[in-house]
Amino acid sequence: MVIPTLAGDSSLRECVESLERQTCHDFEVIIADNSGRGLVRRNGVAPRARVLENSRNLGFGAAINEAIHASRSTFVATLNDDAIAHPRWLEALLAAIEHRPDVGMCASQVRLFGEHRLDSVGMLVSGDGSSRQRGHLKPPEDFPVTEETLFPSGSAALFRRSMLEALGGFDGSFFLYCEDTDLGLRARWAGWKCLYVPEAVVEHHYSHTAGRASPLKAYYVERNRLFVMAKNFPASMLLASPWVTLQRYLWHVWYIVRGQGSAARFRAEGNSGIKMLWYVIRAHFALAANAGRLWRERRQIRTQARITPAIFRHLMRSHSISPRRVAAL
Repeated sequence: MVIPTLAGDSSLRECVESLERQTCHDFEVIIADNSGRGLVRRNGVAPRARVLENSRNLGFGAAINEAIHASRSTFVATLNDDAIAHPRWLEALLAAIEHRPDVGMCASQVRLFGEHRLDSVGMLVSGDGSSRQRGHLKPPEDFPVTEETLFPSGSAALFRRSMLEALGGFDGSFFLYCEDTDLGLRARWAGWKCLYVPEAVVEHHYSHTAGRASPLKAYYVERNRLFVMAKNFPASMLLASPWVTLQRYLWHVWYIVRGQGSAARFRAEGNSGIKMLWYVIRAHFALAANAGRLWRERRQIRTQARITPAIFRHLMRSHSISPRRVAAL
């Protein structure tokens, strides 16, 4: 069990206490403290957990990788520090994956904290690499059965260790946001499946750390969706992606006028349209600066692929989200 944290505050305490109430007990809790100040130990919020203190913020994926290397468990669960796991969460995830050697990852039923609405039941990906939560804001009853989904949200997921080791874990260069998208798509290229487990319930304070529409989030989400595409999309999808991106940008403008969606929230928090445009430009400069590395990683993914580009495109169509819906959320 890995929990990355920056704050080491009362939310983390609640998270760890929820793990102490799990119906299965044969697991270790490892907290990756990215605060750079040892806040977890200083605040005493997780006295029985194993704490890895980092001298700086390594980012979400790199912190999880570090914790994985420090453990030897067959399965690795990830949980955000602002999430509360229901007692049967881990038991349900393990029951779903243990007898399915083709399944490398499981998605939880993640609910918005204190609400009868969903945060995610797995993830969806748009044709420009943008990813959003499957089932977001819908009632849990709409997703009642165990079924295949594209990949899990890293906020509450279970991974098979052998899969993580074969893939090299999370890509630490993403730093924040979309690491789960990249890992999930690389896993699908390698032939692994993902199951959504409705009995594995978690309540999540959405975007507790970086905010729902902060400048930090705006930049990394835009940059990292470009990284996801460059590494994982077949050529035909790459060629079509600028049109999907244009549609999404136009829908963002439409929803800003209506006062809805993530772009409207970004503006409502005092950020200008000029700043928004700058983050888009900056994200594309970052893509160009990392082009060589991303190309090498793309070739490695194709070398290890167990499915064809046609099957990958079918998977993406089966678990896609429209650019309008991306802009609306």
